[in-house]
Amino acid sequence: MDATHTGGNDGDPLAVPGAYREAEIEPAVALFTLDVDGEVFALSASKDGGTHYAWLSGPNEDYGFSTSAPPNVPLEEHREHIRVFLAQIDPATGYIEDD
Repeated sequence: MDATHTGGNDGDPLAVPGAYREAEIEPAVALFTLDVDGEVFALSASKDGGTHYAWLSGPNEDYGFSTSAPPNVPLEEHREHIRVFLAQIDPATGYIEDD
């Protein structure tokens, strides 16, 4: 899965959900955790320079998403990425909804 998609015409990074396969090869070191609207995410640097968000409080182990935005963006930008991800989650399954 390519985890570095960009969205829209303005090039903003989009959330790309899925199991964090990179962790199977080499565990990522969490840079910090962030609580957003009662959900907890561990943020780590991706090998490609982006950010991986591991959903620690979510119902599905190893589920999260990645963006092409680097980890050193303002916290509010991280919160926005997380809120976009959470808005797509099906409450019944804990995964991104199928269209």
